[in-house]
Amino acid sequence: MGMHDKIRMMRELRQLSQEDMAEKMNMSPSGYAKIERGETRLQYDKLVQIAQIFNVSLSDLVDNDKGVIFFMNKNGNNTSANYYSGDHSIMFEIEKLKLQLIHKNELLEQKEKELEMLRKMISLLEQ
Repeated sequence: MGMHDKIRMMRELRQLSQEDMAEKMNMSPSGYAKIERGETRLQYDKLVQIAQIFNVSLSDLVDNDKGVIFFMNKNGNNTSANYYSGDHSIMFEIEKLKLQLIHKNELLEQKEKELEMLRKMISLLEQ
């Protein structure tokens, strides 16, 4: 079942019309109908809005043939990522890689501080 089919099914189960959904999402009824027909690609913010209206998680909406769903949201300098998976080994591997990345960033930061300290020492010795 595709994502647009799931959205239509959830709407019908809640006895909402397409017009009701369009109004809740601040869009035209024809624009919302295109979502249910699969004629438009859904942006992340629209997915979040639909999930909130139905009171479900994003993973309930997204077609999950591969077993993994990945959402990335970038705001300025902040990036957040959400992973949904039926396979715990993949989740474990992702968390392990995140920790390795954090550790490498800490090491780089420490090296930068050491370099700065050495530069100051050299400058003092040259005086």
